[in-house]
Amino acid sequence: MNAITTYANAKDPNSPLDVAPITGTIGAEIRGVTLSGDLDATTVQAIKDAVVRHKVVFFRGQKDLDDARHEGFASLFGDPVAHPTVPVAQGSRYLLELDSKEGYAASSWHTDVTFVDAYPKGSILRAITIPEAGGDTVWANGETAYDSLPEALRQLVNNLWAVHTNLYDYAAVLNTPKGTDSERERTNFHKSVFASTVYETEHPAVRVHPVSGQRSLLLGHFVKQFVGLNQADSSGLFQILQNHITRPENVVRWRWQPGDVAFWDNQSTQHRAVADFGLQRRTLRRATIAGEVPVGIDGRKSRTVRKEKATEYQPA
Repeated sequence: MNAITTYANAKDPNSPLDVAPITGTIGAEIRGVTLSGDLDATTVQAIKDAVVRHKVVFFRGQKDLDDARHEGFASLFGDPVAHPTVPVAQGSRYLLELDSKEGYAASSWHTDVTFVDAYPKGSILRAITIPEAGGDTVWANGETAYDSLPEALRQLVNNLWAVHTNLYDYAAVLNTPKGTDSERERTNFHKSVFASTVYETEHPAVRVHPVSGQRSLLLGHFVKQFVGLNQADSSGLFQILQNHITRPENVVRWRWQPGDVAFWDNQSTQHRAVADFGLQRRTLRRATIAGEVPVGIDGRKSRTVRKEKATEYQPA
């Protein structure tokens, strides 16, 4: 029996890399590679293939990977892009700093930047300061989630579209006590920076992967509402589908160490930071690589329906 028929996340026997799958459905560690912008073409292609195959790959101990090398490494896989609204990290060209302290973390399941049409195809996250305990990240496989749907649900989502937006109730996903100064500070930051330009984009609920041709569920916390459904029906259906995506069978969890790097396929996964590290500091920097406009099963492409400067915050 071929290994790939044994479990979904089997390693590729033809890969020149030392790849160790972590779970049966998602995630693998790649060993023996020092990341930089100078990798040879064979290694770069093998990493690309591993990302598509395993959805997220991890590299331990890349302590020499500073901002410049991080940016150089990302450029080997496409055109790196800055976040559309949040300023880049100090001293970098397009890296986004994720600096969580004082018990704060935006801990909810999402795919990066799906509120725009051509959202990033990949994200490369580098650990700088990691809590002594806690602060893991989890990823979920949208392809195995789609494949395991009951037939009735699969037929429903095949024709379903959703509006994604960066204008939503930030307090609902911020890990800060309600009504505190910390909550108000963080919420105001998101209102004034993250949603400084408001985007709304219609995406298919099932995306066809541009490389593998596989189908995956495209959801996450940027979803505002399903097209053609009212808010109540949208919320109920959204939770049912999200529960399928984030089942333990579809998820891998990574315990960070300083210098670790995670590289994931942002076209077929969701991820979430686990906000269990209390008052400890947690700092990472992320590069994202430009993607293409998603295509649904019927061949229709995603489309932006709103892009405008925010004038006043209104929860979506």
